[in-house]
Amino acid sequence: MELSEVNKRLEELAGVNNEYYGNVIPGKKPDMGVRIPELRKLAKEIAKDDYRYFLDNNTFETFEAETLQAFVIGYAKDDINVLLGYVKKFIPMIHDWSVNDSLCQNFKIARKHQKEVFDFLMEYVDSEEEYEVRVVAVMLMSHFLNDEYIDRVIKVLDGLKCRDYYSRMGVAWAVATVMAKYRDKCFEYMNNSSLDDWTYNKSIQKMLESYRVNDEDKKILREMKRK
Repeated sequence: MELSEVNKRLEELAGVNNEYYGNVIPGKKPDMGVRIPELRKLAKEIAKDDYRYFLDNNTFETFEAETLQAFVIGYAKDDINVLLGYVKKFIPMIHDWSVNDSLCQNFKIARKHQKEVFDFLMEYVDSEEEYEVRVVAVMLMSHFLNDEYIDRVIKVLDGLKCRDYYSRMGVAWAVATVMAKYRDKCFEYMNNSSLDDWTYNKSIQKMLESYRVNDEDKKILREMKRK
């Protein structure tokens, strides 16, 4: 699909969105007001066409263009190394949490290529860049909370350099999801965690807010907060 056609479709979708009032997402590009479900539909069409042309020529001028890049990478069917190449090129362009999480949560091919994707993420474990750290945390949370990888995931989350708000929030979200899926391992981890106090307490807060954590465990967690 030609970029001119993509832009025309975005303009048409923005035009019918009369009730749009804008999203407050720090760091995001100017947006046209196209709803996320509509972006998903368009991304699926692009992914079935010459998706590489779109990814190679996208101008990233708007929030919608960035989000399309994230979705198309996730929906495209191709060799895993080709797709990881596009992920690698895209990561430095991420400047807001929404685009970050759209990339990570939709990269479902990771579940079929665990080793390749895990090894790729390990290239960023020593990073101090806010969204490189968040990519690791959210990608691991989204696709690697399974029996084979859970111990490695916990170790990686514990060692990430959480120095900025959205990297810390990403790690806290991931740790809270570990509690929902691997309760005993998470309790053991929290008793020996190297997380900074803010990220540790935010992890517990998210556990307390989760409907997947039972009331008895929430009582224990409240007592585990660091002062």
